[in-house]
Amino acid sequence: MSQPQGAVTYEGVLELIRQVTEQMKVQSEETTKQMRIQSEETAKQMRMQSEETERKIQATNRLVGGLGSRVGDIIECMVGGGKIVAQFKALGHNIITHSRSKNFGEEGTEESGEIDLYLENGDVAVFIEVKTKLTNSDVLEHVERIQKYRDWIETKGGDKRRFIGAVAGAVVERHVAKFALKKGFYVIVQTGVDTEIIAPKEFVPKEW
Repeated sequence: MSQPQGAVTYEGVLELIRQVTEQMKVQSEETTKQMRIQSEETAKQMRMQSEETERKIQATNRLVGGLGSRVGDIIECMVGGGKIVAQFKALGHNIITHSRSKNFGEEGTEESGEIDLYLENGDVAVFIEVKTKLTNSDVLEHVERIQKYRDWIETKGGDKRRFIGAVAGAVVERHVAKFALKKGFYVIVQTGVDTEIIAPKEFVPKEW
């Protein structure tokens, strides 16, 4: 007696199970393959991102490391050939000598500090703070720095000279220059390869 058409046989069930198992095996292998490819791609992207981050860190370190020399370049440009000295003389300050990085006070104490550029004669001393990009905070800090110097020098027997201040920068935005002038500072800016002192006719420098 033959099996009815479409009837389920034992052999048919086994074949169905074999086919399903084979399909699951193929799908599992494909899934594993895709996961491996995805994992390799993710690892590659992470490695590339890490290398890019490292390049940026190195570039930043080079930039930060060069800031000190950049400030030095600005100072050299300012005093080179007596340019800034001549401009201060034209403003009525008969500068005789200048020096860089003038330290005062006991190092490491609240009373200590450093003047980037120090111009002087018998009657007046000009304290100049130099920055790559000048900010309002730099201006306020320079006010404190000069007052600190005045307080320190008084403990050494006093100094009858007038102390005035100036701030300089490779980049000085207009609002910062106005702020510095209001605080009584001359403002020194770079104009190409030269330097220029900003001092309106009505400007009177603050004295310490």
